[in-house]
Amino acid sequence: MSKAVVLLSGGLDSSTVLYQAKADGYECYAISFDYQQRHRRELESAIAIAKCASVKDHQVVSFDLRQWGGSALTDDTLDLPQARSLQQMSQNIPITYVPARNTIFLSFGLSYAEAMGATAVYLGVNALDYSGYPDCRPDYIQAMQQVFRLGTKQGREGEPIQIITPLIQLRKTEIIHLGNKLGVPWQDTWSCYAGNEMACGVCDSCRLRLAAFAELGLNDPLSYAKF
Repeated sequence: MSKAVVLLSGGLDSSTVLYQAKADGYECYAISFDYQQRHRRELESAIAIAKCASVKDHQVVSFDLRQWGGSALTDDTLDLPQARSLQQMSQNIPITYVPARNTIFLSFGLSYAEAMGATAVYLGVNALDYSGYPDCRPDYIQAMQQVFRLGTKQGREGEPIQIITPLIQLRKTEIIHLGNKLGVPWQDTWSCYAGNEMACGVCDSCRLRLAAFAELGLNDPLSYAKF
C-alpha cells in the first residue's frame, strides 16, 4: 500500500481530504501544526479526526509564528473580522491570512513524506473559498510541485512526491457533499477562528461553514455561541 502524508488542521476541508486519501487507497500519515494560533482548539479536532480515520501515525509539529505575527490568527492585537457578508469576504485577502503558512506546512509535510517513503502529500486548499488566500490557488500549488521535484532526493531521482489537492476547485457545499459520502464525522471537526471552547458563529470561517450547510438544507452538528 502506498503511503500519503495528509496535512490535517481538524477543519472541515482537511478532514474531508484525509477521508479522501483513505478512499484513494493510501496508508495515511497525518501531520498537524501547533504554531500558537489563536484557534489552537482545532488541534483537539485534528487528534479526534486522526483517531476516527485510524491513521497509521499522527505527528503534531510545534513552532511559534507569534514571534512575528502579521495575522489576526497569530497576533491578538489584531481583531478578527466578524459578521461579514460573503460579498465582503471576497473583496480582499483578509487579515486572517498567515504569511507563507502553507509554504511552511508543505515544507514540513514534504520532509515527513520523504523521510518515510510516501508518494503523496494531501492538502485541503480551496481556490473557490471566499478568503482568496494566495497560497490556496492552483498556480501556487503548481510552483510548490516544482519545489517538491527539485528540492528532494526522490524528485531528482525521477519519483517526485505529488501534491494532491482534491478540493481545490470545489465549492464549500460540494466539499460537504463529498464528506458526507466519505463518512466524515462533522461533529468532531472545527472551523472557528475565535479560539473559544464553543464556535463563535460570526467569524468568516464559521459563516462560510454555516452558509454551506444551510444551502444544502443540512444542520451543522456543531454548537455555536451565536449566529
